[in-house]
Amino acid sequence: MTARGRLRIHLGAAPGVGKTYAMLAEGQRLRAQGADVVVALAEAHGRRPTAAMAEGLETLPRRTLVHRGAEFTELDLDAVLARGPQVALVDELAHTNVPGSRHAKRWQDVEELLDAGIDVLTTLNVQHLESLTDVVEQITGVRQRERLPDEVARRADRIELVDLSPEVLRRRMTHGDIYPPDRIEAALTHYFRVGNLTALRELALLWLADRVEEGLQRYRAEHGIVAPWETRERILVGLTGGQEGETLIRRAARITARTPGSELLALHVVPGDAFAAGAPAVLAGQRSLVESLGGTYHQTTGDDVVDALLEFARAESVTQIVLGASRRGRLSLLFRTGVGRRTIQGSGPIDVHIVTHEEAAGAAAFRLPRPGRGIGAGRYRLAAAGAAVALPALTWVLTASRDHLDLSSDLALYLLLVVVVALVGGLWPALATAVAAGLLADYYFTLPSHSLDVARGDDILALAVFVTVAALVGTAAGTVARRTRQAARASAEAQALSRLATAMMRGADLPALAEQLRENFGLFAVSLLERDPDSGTQPRWFVVAGAGERPPERPYDADLEVPVGESLTLAARGRGLSADDRRVLAACAAQLGIAHTHGRLTRQAAEHDTLAAAERTRASVLVMAVRDLRACLGAASESLAGLREGAGDASAPEKAHLVTAARASVGRAEQLVEDLDGLGRVHAGALDLYLRPVDVGEALTTALDDLGPGGHTIRLSLPEDLPDVIADAAVLTRVLTALAADALRHSPADRSPALTADVTAGRLAVHVADGAGGSAGGPGDRAGSLSLRLSGDLAEAMGGTLEPAVTPDAGFSVTLTLPTAGPGTAG
Repeated sequence: MTARGRLRIHLGAAPGVGKTYAMLAEGQRLRAQGADVVVALAEAHGRRPTAAMAEGLETLPRRTLVHRGAEFTELDLDAVLARGPQVALVDELAHTNVPGSRHAKRWQDVEELLDAGIDVLTTLNVQHLESLTDVVEQITGVRQRERLPDEVARRADRIELVDLSPEVLRRRMTHGDIYPPDRIEAALTHYFRVGNLTALRELALLWLADRVEEGLQRYRAEHGIVAPWETRERILVGLTGGQEGETLIRRAARITARTPGSELLALHVVPGDAFAAGAPAVLAGQRSLVESLGGTYHQTTGDDVVDALLEFARAESVTQIVLGASRRGRLSLLFRTGVGRRTIQGSGPIDVHIVTHEEAAGAAAFRLPRPGRGIGAGRYRLAAAGAAVALPALTWVLTASRDHLDLSSDLALYLLLVVVVALVGGLWPALATAVAAGLLADYYFTLPSHSLDVARGDDILALAVFVTVAALVGTAAGTVARRTRQAARASAEAQALSRLATAMMRGADLPALAEQLRENFGLFAVSLLERDPDSGTQPRWFVVAGAGERPPERPYDADLEVPVGESLTLAARGRGLSADDRRVLAACAAQLGIAHTHGRLTRQAAEHDTLAAAERTRASVLVMAVRDLRACLGAASESLAGLREGAGDASAPEKAHLVTAARASVGRAEQLVEDLDGLGRVHAGALDLYLRPVDVGEALTTALDDLGPGGHTIRLSLPEDLPDVIADAAVLTRVLTALAADALRHSPADRSPALTADVTAGRLAVHVADGAGGSAGGPGDRAGSLSLRLSGDLAEAMGGTLEPAVTPDAGFSVTLTLPTAGPGTAG
């Protein structure tokens, strides 16, 4: 049988980081070592260095397909299989094949190559991973249509990150190394913003770090390694839901802060049920405190708190555990070992810190166990063990005191013991204790002694009454405990649903809601899956939100499935749930489905609002342009009409004045048309920008010269060490010219415009003020003029801002802000 091939993925945060180049370089290296390497498919995208790296490698022809009258080329899978190389280079793993191909997705082609024993080198952008689709859309505003199931990437034998800083990537973009010139301007101002690239880069690093952690955990599991490996310090603080939790969290945070790179985790173990029985408000406050300190909050369930705590600690490779000192008194500890001591005994190589606090033992006293916490196997065992010890001891004491006590006193003391056992263990331990106590009383304290026979009728009555009363007390205690347990569960269910609804109302995203659901039910992983409506008979599922370790990507990968409508389902891995737990889980899953639907409707509404706003803006711009053009053309028409009517009588100066006015009006109309064209190009993303360090002084000098004599009347106040800014020189000059011309046009006759500049926090602000805030047209019309609107859009395209303002002193002013060029910025 042919061994399966190995998959190696070159992962990048964005297009242009060099994934294809790195894949081809690795292919060249393997070829130099004697491996049989072919290029099955590589997309150079017109980049000369990438195409040059492929030279010398055998390149297989592609398969041509016709779809809707157009020809497309795809990977020729049969040709690669027939060639049978050792290594095949296949670019763009998440690519969707043209209809008519053997498989719908390229990764399915790659799977067939791997099954044939061929090693595959491929490339992938992090935004195409299914689990990150929603996050990437929130960051970039772009919905990725080509998605790759995370499980495909996880199965890769090796994942290599190809990384570039956002600044270097944007520089490559401006140099034309990634996109053609007609797409550079739109890319830099939208998808390739510094913030977007930084966030995508962090996503790639975090996703890859999780895969490394998964590999480490898998290796430890395969080799049976239980002891934690201290690859980094992980400090776990155990929370009981008591008031001492904040003290423990802060103490653990201080330990974490002393060790760079360490991680803070908090765990609340819910004993014996899927829901917390502690105070939810206290736990919510402690969770907020943990998260504010940079830690993560977790919740799990377990019949034994210590076992659940240590199991979680080993699974997460915890190196230190922080617990609070016991709140139980010394007498109480004689009957049962405390959590802290048991944790120390079972922790092995994990360090355990016991932290004192105000709630620690001292005021605590021995109290009888109260009903209402529910009766489980532990309580049964405790009640049986107590009765087994207490009954012989009490019998020995009563036998020694038989000269001072009669049968009624003996039965009263036995009844007290039965009541204690009933409070601890409920009906059946109490009933067994009552029968045993009755037999002991009959054997030792009724005549004839040391016999189960009873000679006196009143003794028979007393024993019968004793057993009956004991049974009634046990029944009452068991009923109280059971109903208290039911009430506590009902309250916990309501709290779980309420917490989920509250998180939804506060705007928590779906992954956070899924994590809360996972913790509430103590599950390993949870996924909200959505079926592709176009997948046909074989449904394809997409992970809408996931939480936990390796969330299921398909319903049949899960241990538990809860349908949520026609296209959604909740898939979970973990322990089995009771029927009641499944019922509550279904209700919570329905809330998740509502949140998903609401989020989708909100996004659609936002998109519609954006489109509507764009349409309104476009309409207002057109109305404004038509109004201004009509005014300009009207003025030109009046001048020409005056020139025509007075052609014979007008003097030469009058004719010259009319011609000058007509030319000015026509020039103004031409400028409006040019501004309208420029605004359309900016909105269409067709403006070609070359961002580099620009001398603002030179740009300003050029702008003032373009204005003619009027430009030299503007009052300048500029700092001596005016820094360069990151901008397009031609566009910056155009913006400065437009701002200065608008200020000259609206300035009063007795006041010249003023232009000042200042530098703060790495940005240069240029202020243009004309002192005409109350001039005709009003400041509102001025701020919305076509010229200023175009200038504002051009400023934003260069990474700056343009803000109009009206002040009593300066009147109407405009502030242009641009980023300054830092030291070492390449030209």
